[in-house]
Amino acid sequence: MNSALPQIPVAKPFLDEEEAEAVRRVILSGWVTQGPEVAAFEQQFADFVDAPHACAVSNCTTALHLALKAVGIGAGDEVITVSHSFIATANAIRYCGAVPVFVDIEVDGFNIDPELIEAAVTPRTKAILCVHQLGMPCDLGRVVEIGRRLSIPVIEDAACASGSEILLEGHWRKIGKPHGDIACFSFHPRKVVTTGDGGMLTTANADYDRKFRLWRQHGMDVTDTVRHGSRQVIYESYPELGYNYRMTDLQAAVGRVQLARLPALVSKRRHLADLYRESLRDIPWLETPAEPAWARSNWQSYCIKLPPWLDQRNTMQALLDRGISTRRGIMNAHREVAYADKASHRVAAKLGHSVAAQEGAIILPLFAQMMEDDVLFVAAALRDLCSDRQAAAG
Repeated sequence: MNSALPQIPVAKPFLDEEEAEAVRRVILSGWVTQGPEVAAFEQQFADFVDAPHACAVSNCTTALHLALKAVGIGAGDEVITVSHSFIATANAIRYCGAVPVFVDIEVDGFNIDPELIEAAVTPRTKAILCVHQLGMPCDLGRVVEIGRRLSIPVIEDAACASGSEILLEGHWRKIGKPHGDIACFSFHPRKVVTTGDGGMLTTANADYDRKFRLWRQHGMDVTDTVRHGSRQVIYESYPELGYNYRMTDLQAAVGRVQLARLPALVSKRRHLADLYRESLRDIPWLETPAEPAWARSNWQSYCIKLPPWLDQRNTMQALLDRGISTRRGIMNAHREVAYADKASHRVAAKLGHSVAAQEGAIILPLFAQMMEDDVLFVAAALRDLCSDRQAAAG
């Protein structure tokens, strides 16, 4: 580690000359909006996760909106989800005029507690929206079983989970292979795969995929590629309300390079996560994240829980003073001003674990370019802080 203590960011996208060359190629092709690069990216992503259909869109929020719309979510419906997620999860439900119903997360993790889902179901419940938080798969097998038994569609907010895997029916499966009804991914710069921004929906339902493709381009019944490639004049029509949710070919070209890198990126992140776990093992007051036996995280983020006597903000500031950037625990939508109106949501039960995770957890730096010495430096800084604060607390 350099004695000048250079800033260690909490995250950093892995982009180099291959992505730059891919964008250059598209720019010189003359076709820069949704076109052949998007189609190729969709096929490659579908092949990677073993999904029959993959549809690219502008970001994961628009993906969630289209997924909810496809399963029929409308005004007055309820969708069971977690408050403990980026606000887009709940916002997408409200875009449909529906009500997010918040249940708590597990005591030993950051994902939805499946044991709380059934008690939250009412005659108005029309979907379950589970989140693979920070890249760690939720207990998808249990969630899907509940959904199927109660005839409730299951949508996965897999924004963070490109490259994550789950053990189902004796086989390791990529998150995105259809287990529920639809999975939605993000390609924001904080994610393991980035296109600058962007999203993807995967599904086994051909009708859902058809709807995604119609709605993402203003509801236009003829795609640009078909119209421009036709030897005859074609007049498009707009049979229903649509949106401008397209991905550009510039983004898709980057995504194709990133997708090829994904196995190596995940492998490096898993190595760094293992190193964090070993390096923090001797700090008994910290709770480090652990994979269930049935999950393999892509380790998009490494989030630790602090002891009660270690103040979150002070700890983050002390680390920042040492050149280490962190982020607080995942937000809770129900605590934001946008959700102050009680009619905007329903809390199905106490959200104590969700609130505690937001207030008592911090996300440590983890990215593919990170060096082992950087991990050891972060661990040493935490060890010093814990020792100092524990001594001060008596």
